[in-house]
Amino acid sequence: MINSKKAAFTPFSSKQMKALCWWMPDSPFCARDAIICDGAVRSGKTLCMSVSFTAWAFSCFSDCSFAMCGKTIASLRRNVITVILPVLRELGFECVEKHSKNLIEITYGGVTNRFYLFGGKDEGSAALIQGMTLAGVLLDEVTLMPRSFVEQALARCSVEGSKLWFNCNPEHPMHWFHEEWIKKHEEKNCFYLHFMMKDNPSLTPSIIRRYEKLYSGAFYERFVLGRWVAAQGSVYPMFSHEKHIAPPPDSFEEYYISCDYGTVNPSSFGLWGKNGGVWHRIREYYFDSRTEGRQKTDGEHYDALCELAGSLPVEAVIVDPSAASFMECIRRAGRFRVIPAKNDVIDGIRRVSDCLKEQKIMFSPECKDTIREFGLYRWEENSAKDSVRKENDHAMDDIRYFVSTVVTKQDDGGFFALAARRK
Repeated sequence: MINSKKAAFTPFSSKQMKALCWWMPDSPFCARDAIICDGAVRSGKTLCMSVSFTAWAFSCFSDCSFAMCGKTIASLRRNVITVILPVLRELGFECVEKHSKNLIEITYGGVTNRFYLFGGKDEGSAALIQGMTLAGVLLDEVTLMPRSFVEQALARCSVEGSKLWFNCNPEHPMHWFHEEWIKKHEEKNCFYLHFMMKDNPSLTPSIIRRYEKLYSGAFYERFVLGRWVAAQGSVYPMFSHEKHIAPPPDSFEEYYISCDYGTVNPSSFGLWGKNGGVWHRIREYYFDSRTEGRQKTDGEHYDALCELAGSLPVEAVIVDPSAASFMECIRRAGRFRVIPAKNDVIDGIRRVSDCLKEQKIMFSPECKDTIREFGLYRWEENSAKDSVRKENDHAMDDIRYFVSTVVTKQDDGGFFALAARRK
């Protein structure tokens, strides 16, 4: 395995060696057109694939173009580029990054090849790679990319001898990549390797145990056991009255409010305070127009927001990004800053699950609607993809907005760009 901090080699596992050497002339798999590595997180598949991809490119081609793709260019740089470049330089490769072009020119032994970086975050991303001629493509976390982008990237590989490289963690078993590539890997002349954490020799038993404790439910089966399973049952089975419900402390370092806004559907607002690295949902506002028999206006909901905040110095209000009129109502009043929430449902659920497991979020006994929804929030059964039932989900949504937009951003060292209201 590679210690990326020092760019030094320690022994690879047998499965990693297969991923590294599958394309070499003496390998029984060298005639395959593609490789897929899937399985558990932290199993070492990304790094050994990146090294193998680069070595293959220089073994077989000169003065050619290749693509390295991630969900976004930022995630590609974080997960692949910043790890692989020190290793390549230690091995004697000359790597010149051209950030404005999302291009890395790599030279070794008098041979130079070009590696273009692409992000496949949405359906429009396919146009970015259209028209290129490639000798090979590496798709990191391919299951997070739209099918149109992946298929356009594959169509660019028209150079004789080109090969395709995929890696991913498992998703829903009906995911298109599982159906079209993993289940049909022999038909597509593809070498398939399934990784477990034990296939990464750099992981100690204590680190593996930590990952095993971090996830639960479908996320445990996917990320730890490496299985393609459907999410089912309770969305947050790790939520516990004993672990997560407690009276909030007396003081807090900062405050936020999160909002899931509805007119016909319920509105749910939560006041959050941070104390010693833990976020407490201090109190909440929950209004169900069907139960109450009437709808409230934006102005009435804003009054409720102000009552929830009281005199506290709230940093910002995190709002459902589809609630444009309510966000404008808050902005015009001039008291609170507004941040449109990050609203990726499945990633958000995973983040909330992580926070619950690590007890980074806690709930006051006063938050009765939140506690009720935690007990009722369920995955949709018999669905062709991961989805949650659209019921008992309003406090769940505002919690997800808060965790995705504030908690994980701060944990990652991120920041918010907030425009002050002009006077």
